[in-house]
Amino acid sequence: MFCLCRVRWVCCALVLMALAGCATPKPPALPEREYFWIVHSRDRIDADRARDQFFQPDTLLLFQGVLPGTQIADIGAGDGYFTELLARVTGPTGRVYAQSPKSHADYRTERQLKERMSRPAMSNVVLVLRAFDSPLPADARNLDLVVANYSYHAAVALGADRARMNRAVFDALTPGGSYVVTDYSARQGRGFSDAARLFRVEEAAVAREVLAAGFKLVEKAGFLQGRDDPLTVPARGTGIRPDAFSLKFVKPEK
Repeated sequence: MFCLCRVRWVCCALVLMALAGCATPKPPALPEREYFWIVHSRDRIDADRARDQFFQPDTLLLFQGVLPGTQIADIGAGDGYFTELLARVTGPTGRVYAQSPKSHADYRTERQLKERMSRPAMSNVVLVLRAFDSPLPADARNLDLVVANYSYHAAVALGADRARMNRAVFDALTPGGSYVVTDYSARQGRGFSDAARLFRVEEAAVAREVLAAGFKLVEKAGFLQGRDDPLTVPARGTGIRPDAFSLKFVKPEK
């Protein structure tokens, strides 16, 4: 009886593979609760837990589509707060390239990122100290996902060539791969004028630049709104939940 059931299971699996064109199966999706438990892992440091209320990381990870075993790049990793969460989800069979611009202005966060690299959760992370203009090494190819978590405004403030940056992301992704840009909202019509002083960029302006690199916009997140944010004060250090946006772009299959 056991053998007969096993034969039937194998036959069904072969039929499904044939119907799918024998394509390489994608990593299984995670239930929403799994992101919650990853974010609430007991071994995360208290300073990171305190920041969770502002960033809703479990919901953001779900929106971004972070999966076990995937190849990811984190553009503008900062001190590694988001990088560590990406690493925890993708696990030992995946990889996360943590890009940080090597400049004097970012020395403090660069040092913090290097210190975080010693944590066990970061064992699948590759630290990449490169400029935003050319953010990824040659071996970062056929990536499943690239994220820019609250770092697009930093690329603007540092005078990076964002057209070149976005094209580099496009080239590094596998066809069908996602590029998710999340950042603090600027007022309509402000474009990139508030990037350096208020750490804000206008959603529409970011979308235009990324679309120009060849991407397609497929989804916008609605869970990062900060209703008490006047958009006229710095997005960090005010104690209020800042208004933010998250845009998911996809590299076309053909």
